[in-house]
Amino acid sequence: MPKMKTKSSCKKRFKISATGRIIAGQAGKQHGMIKRSNKFIRNARGTTTLSKADEQIIKPMMPYAR
Repeated sequence: MPKMKTKSSCKKRFKISATGRIIAGQAGKQHGMIKRSNKFIRNARGTTTLSKADEQIIKPMMPYAR
């Protein structure tokens, strides 16, 4: 049986936490910070965990990350 492949886009963008949740970077911080409020910029620091619905999309793309 051949090895399953991990989606390259997923291995660059996501990590699995110790409890099995998926950790991703915050969206909306690449450019256009002048038009964003200071509150948005402050709250979008660091990383966040994906919702359950999004996890079900990403987990099959990362077969060895469990």
